[in-house]
Amino acid sequence: MRTHTLTRSTAETEITVTIDLDGTGAYDNQTGVGFFDHMLDQLARHSLIDMTVRAKGDLHIDDHHTIEDTGIALGQALAAALGDKRGIKRYGACLLPMDDALVRTALDLSARPFLIWNVDLPTAKIGTFDTELVREFFQALSTHGGITLHVDMLHGLNSHHIAEAAFKSVARALREAVEVDPRKSDAIPSTKGAL
Repeated sequence: MRTHTLTRSTAETEITVTIDLDGTGAYDNQTGVGFFDHMLDQLARHSLIDMTVRAKGDLHIDDHHTIEDTGIALGQALAAALGDKRGIKRYGACLLPMDDALVRTALDLSARPFLIWNVDLPTAKIGTFDTELVREFFQALSTHGGITLHVDMLHGLNSHHIAEAAFKSVARALREAVEVDPRKSDAIPSTKGAL
């Protein structure tokens, strides 16, 4: 069972995440930040990872802690659900178009977190959402999920389209990486024998 439930409590946030890597992309995400919920829904739907997120944060200050801490919790839950990573494909990539936006993602579930983020969101806000928080989420997910994550915007004019393309592209790459490789379902995908 490649599932995990994790609760993370701090003075700033209270977050519970449940994921199932072998799901159908079902989702029920409630963070109090509408645009972010929409992006988490895209992440679940396109990765085929069932995801339930409940987050209560200090939104009276701003959205930063809620979004960053959700990334931390999701990354930790992902790492726990993967276990020793036996049998996974490990690598994933996606070139995803969305109207004017074109975003490329390549990732490695390497346990060596690193984020390369070449995404320029042309506006500071999408509605009331601070666009700089898109990167903050992926930084937290990468760090706490042990993911080498490269996200590059090749084209884009509209901040909503760019952000959504980034979430969908990461989701599709993640879907590929967590899948069980039928040719090596009993092996750790590394010559070192451990990830």
